[in-house]
Amino acid sequence: MARPRRIILVRHGESTGNVDDTVYEREPDHALALTDLGWRQAERTGRRVRDVLGHERVSVYVSPYRRTHETFQAFRLDPEQVRVREEPRLREQDWGNWQDPDDVRLQKAYRDAYGHFFYRFAQGESGADVYDRVGGFLESLFRSFEDPDHPPNVLLVTHGLAMRLFCMRWFHWTVAEFESLSNPGNAEMRMLVLGEDGKYTLDRPFDRWRDPESYGATG
Repeated sequence: MARPRRIILVRHGESTGNVDDTVYEREPDHALALTDLGWRQAERTGRRVRDVLGHERVSVYVSPYRRTHETFQAFRLDPEQVRVREEPRLREQDWGNWQDPDDVRLQKAYRDAYGHFFYRFAQGESGADVYDRVGGFLESLFRSFEDPDHPPNVLLVTHGLAMRLFCMRWFHWTVAEFESLSNPGNAEMRMLVLGEDGKYTLDRPFDRWRDPESYGATG
């Protein structure tokens, strides 16, 4: 199995929805574009990604949202090095279709009280739902490693929640551990790096906003 040396996870740059949550009343979530700052953030991250990759090939999976596609475009990777696929299972958590800001604020308060992993938005998904589809993507990703010519790098351009849930599934974190972590900032990246012992480690942790609060033995 040709396991990659690196799996790079990147959150999209700042979008219009990150600076004005009323935009969800007028535009679909998947259609929101990067702001000027978001483009600059993505360009900076792109320079770092290019430095990490050097001249090595990379298999890229991009969420089908406009802001993730634009983030990847800003990376300006050499087309000769890149194999790109759109991956719907890496999309943002679904919060419903046309979103009423007052209702979303109320549901966010419910989610904070109920738990980010288990709370399901009235017309959308829970964190657990996103975990399941990210897990399905991981199974497909593992199968791709069976190709002896698989690139030595994988790049996922996705969303903050999906990044945390990908790592949760990969490293077998508990729900309590997941609940204690903050989303990465816009255009932040994390890398899973393959060590000499055949195990992957995360290059740097996600920020914690509290200590894990476990129910018992698995915490």
